[in-house]
Amino acid sequence: MSKALIVVDPEIQSGTPVFAGTRVPIQNLFDYLEAGDSLEVFLDQFPSVSREMAIAVLEQARVALTPDAHTA
Repeated sequence: MSKALIVVDPEIQSGTPVFAGTRVPIQNLFDYLEAGDSLEVFLDQFPSVSREMAIAVLEQARVALTPDAHTA
């Protein structure tokens, strides 16, 4: 995806990072996954977030958190 996945705008959810084009906080995705819910459950609850967008945000987080990780 070449366009922004995450938007931080003080006019949207008081500047909380949200999925671009929505008012859904990124934190909601991590909260659902941390609680043991599947990606499908999250997507059912937040239909304005596409599967592709959610996966891209997870991938972006993985890359940011493991830049020097090496495969076994």
